[in-house]
Amino acid sequence: MGVDFFNSEGYADPTAHDAITEVTKPLKRGFMPLVYICSRYAADEDHSVEENVADAIRYSQFAVEQGCIPLASHLLYPQILPDDDPEGRKLGLFFGKVWLDIAREIWIFSDGGYGSYSEGMKAEYKRAVQKGYKIRCFTEDLKEV
Repeated sequence: MGVDFFNSEGYADPTAHDAITEVTKPLKRGFMPLVYICSRYAADEDHSVEENVADAIRYSQFAVEQGCIPLASHLLYPQILPDDDPEGRKLGLFFGKVWLDIAREIWIFSDGGYGSYSEGMKAEYKRAVQKGYKIRCFTEDLKEV
């Protein structure tokens, strides 16, 4: 058994090695691209915010199943920035743009095409087009279109 983990005093530490190896197994899957999840957050005539959040979680889980690392800013920032406050919303949208800029591609989830996108989704789509990012579109049932 080759131990490649040593404690602070320089002694081989197989217990720590085994623990770290077990914990980091998911990280050794190889390359996993960052994908920006674009879906509706705000309520509309068909869906509540709670339903849209549940959908965004499902879309993020789908991305993980596809071997990707999902970035879904609309799952994080409304929890810490008030979406009903114009300054909080503006800051959250800015943070989302930063995440979009580091993602490899954007995945858009919608059943109605561009015409059914929220204003936030349209802004994210336009930025992705402007930056030349790979854009993948999916239905709400996770079918690529």
